[in-house]
Amino acid sequence: MRFRHTDGTTVHLAYCSNVHQAEDIDGVVDQLSDYAEPVRRSLGADLLGIGLWLARDVVTELSARPEAVRRLRTELTARGLETVTLNAFPYGGFHREVVKKDVYRPDWADPARLRYTVDCARVLAGLLPDDARRGSVSTLPLAWRTPWPPAQRDAARLALDRLAADLGELERETGRAIRVGFEPEPGCVVENTVQAIRELGGVDPERLGICLDTCHLAVQFEEPAQALSRLATAGLPIVKVQASSALQAEDPADPEARRALARFVEPRFLHQTRTARHGTVTGVDDLPDALAGGLDTDSAWRVHFHAPLHAEPEPPLRTTAPELAVTLAELLGSPQAVCDHIEVETYTWSVLPEHLRPRDAEGLVAGLAAELAWIRDRFQALGLALDQSAHFRKERVS
Repeated sequence: MRFRHTDGTTVHLAYCSNVHQAEDIDGVVDQLSDYAEPVRRSLGADLLGIGLWLARDVVTELSARPEAVRRLRTELTARGLETVTLNAFPYGGFHREVVKKDVYRPDWADPARLRYTVDCARVLAGLLPDDARRGSVSTLPLAWRTPWPPAQRDAARLALDRLAADLGELERETGRAIRVGFEPEPGCVVENTVQAIRELGGVDPERLGICLDTCHLAVQFEEPAQALSRLATAGLPIVKVQASSALQAEDPADPEARRALARFVEPRFLHQTRTARHGTVTGVDDLPDALAGGLDTDSAWRVHFHAPLHAEPEPPLRTTAPELAVTLAELLGSPQAVCDHIEVETYTWSVLPEHLRPRDAEGLVAGLAAELAWIRDRFQALGLALDQSAHFRKERVS
C-alpha cells in the first residue's frame, strides 16, 4: 500500500516475505498467488507492497537471467503487488529446523556477503516500479558480536566502502537508486543506535544507512525519540523500518509469566532477552537461558520474538505494540517524513505457541492482513492519506 505524507512523500507499506518458505523462483512466484494477492484482496487494496526475501540461490539465478527478473516483475504487477524493498539479512535456509546464529553468516567480513547484497540491489533495480523514487535493501548489523577481531572489523569496513561504490555504479548504469540499511539487533556487533554510530559512522549517507527494526529497538530499551535524534545528528539515514513487536513480561518472577514465556521457547530462531535497570541494559542470548536463571527478574523482560502486531498474547504477557506506535509517530507524525519504506516483519507465525499459530494458508493470510490493517489505521491517524490512484489500477491491469 502507498500513503501520502503531508509533506508530499510517498510512504510505501509492505509485509516481508521471509514469513514464507521459498528458496527457488517458482516458490517465490507461488507465494505471491497463495499469500500476497489474497492479503491484498482481504484488505480491499488496489496495490500491496511485498518486501521480498530472495535467498542466495534465487538471487544467483535472477542475476544470471534478466528475463527471470522481468517475469517476476510481471507476476507482481499482474497481482496488484509491488516491491520497493528486499530483506537480504538471511542468506539462505531461513526455514530450516534450527537457524539460531546461522542467520548471521556470512558476515560482512566475508566477501560472499558483499556479493550477495550487490546482487540483491541489482535484482531490485529491475523490480522497482517505474514511478518509485528509490529502493532499499536491509542487511545484518555486520556480524554476531563474537568473534570480531580487528582484522574482521577492518575487512568489513572496506566491504562497506566497496558496497557504496557498487551502488553508485548501479545507479549510473540503471538510473535506479538503491540504498542499503544495516539492522541493529541484540547480540550483534551493532545492537543499538549508539553502536550503529560507532561502527557505521562516516559511511556514504547517500547509499548506506540504518534499517530500524522496532522489535529490536524495544528489546534494547531504546527510547524512540532519542534514538532517532541520535541517528540524525550522526548523519545516519533511516533507509527502512521493519515494523515489529517484542514480547514483554512486566514481572518475570511471576510463575504465570514464566509459564507463559516458556510457551514461546522454540528451536528455530534466536530469542535474545533483555532487562533494564537504572538505565543499564543486560541480557542473555536466548529465552531458555533467561528462564534458566541467567537474567535478573527485578525488572521487566523484553524478548526478541516478533509477535503479531494486532493481537496481544495471553496475560500476564504483553507486546511492545505501544512502543511501536510511538516510534511510528516519531517517524511519520512530524511535518517531514523520516522514512518512506515501512515493512511489517513478523516472520515467526510458524513458531508461535501451537494454539496461536495459523492452521492453514487462509489463517496466515488473515493474520498478515490484520497486521497491515493495524499499521494502516495508525498511519491514517497520523494524517497519512491512503493513495489508491487510478494510475496504480491501470498499471496493474495493463
